Amino acid sequence: MRSTLIFLAFLAARVGCFTTRPYDVSSIVNRETELLATRRDVLIQSSSVVLASLLSGKPALAAAPSTILITGANSGVGFEACKRLAQDGHNLILACRTIEKATAAANKLNPLSGGGSIMPAECDLASVKSIDGFVNKLPGLLGSGAKIHAVCLNAGLSRNTAAKDCARTADGFELTVGTNHFGHFYLNHLVLPFVDPNGKIIVTASGVHDPESPGGAQGEPAGLGTLDGLARQGKSCEMIDGSRFNADKAYKDSKLCNVLFTRELQRRLEMNAGTKGIIVNCFNPGLIVGTGLFRDQNPIFTKVFDFAATDLFKVGETPDWGGGCLAYMTTVDTRGLFYSSAPGSSKYGDAAFGSQFKPFAISKEAQDDAKARLLWELSAKELGIPA
Repeated sequence: MRSTLIFLAFLAARVGCFTTRPYDVSSIVNRETELLATRRDVLIQSSSVVLASLLSGKPALAAAPSTILITGANSGVGFEACKRLAQDGHNLILACRTIEKATAAANKLNPLSGGGSIMPAECDLASVKSIDGFVNKLPGLLGSGAKIHAVCLNAGLSRNTAAKDCARTADGFELTVGTNHFGHFYLNHLVLPFVDPNGKIIVTASGVHDPESPGGAQGEPAGLGTLDGLARQGKSCEMIDGSRFNADKAYKDSKLCNVLFTRELQRRLEMNAGTKGIIVNCFNPGLIVGTGLFRDQNPIFTKVFDFAATDLFKVGETPDWGGGCLAYMTTVDTRGLFYSSAPGSSKYGDAAFGSQFKPFAISKEAQDDAKARLLWELSAKELGIPA
């Protein structure tokens, strides 16, 4: 049994797993007092969300219908979140890799809608041209003067860990980091003017960004080093730290970039009077094998591992519960934090949101403010946008 568990932990690391360290707010968050709500306000806001969740048995969502943009909305966590949000009457913009995928998802969601609009759109995060095209169509999708109340940067790609070739995006970035980090970075830059002054930005990250987590400790750990590869070679680098391409590490690095991006974006938004009301957080939906994220993995391995992790050892989560995590994140009022839960928390159902699923510690490297700023500056430079 012990050897089987060790093997399972190793496999979990190769497809993205979990963290287990609860979060100590005072250890990481250090914002200027004039830019943050008081501790009392944060406690009141958090308590109200948790209470509503406990009483209803499901995530407490905004009372009034909102407009929510979700990347990767056609499968996995994104689609499951859309099902929940559609039922609550929110207007959804489905930003998917192809218009066919977005339209198919919209057709499934329309019968579930509680009155909100379901708007399919094409947005391939591996192509700056596609992202430009999507944002150019946003005014027509939103209507005159309308704003986006929540932007969910959820889409993700994980290549087969046996891959040796350094595949590239349409613009020359390594495919995994290029999609998961650079694509969302560029999209966020263009979408920000459309976000409500009191809106939310949610980033789907992962516990494997942390080399000290069970999943992150297996295989090649995440680590950006001094960002030497990106600094010296720009987008032509194979890995941000300057090392040779490794598919396992590329995914973990992309998730580390997501956490650093979350924290730096929150800091920058709080420096501007027009954007200081926007809330940014990231989260780990847990080990969910049966999603489109793993479309490049061996299908037989994926099915066996999904059964072992979710049904046999109870350390995996279901796509429905992962979607619940994302839907819940559209309601939280904390700032610049990473939400996660212990493995197997989906057994608690939606009651876990605000209880087992809560702010968790991030890795030591993810706490590096100087690295977060440098990653931001270098990313902006390679994308040709202002830092």
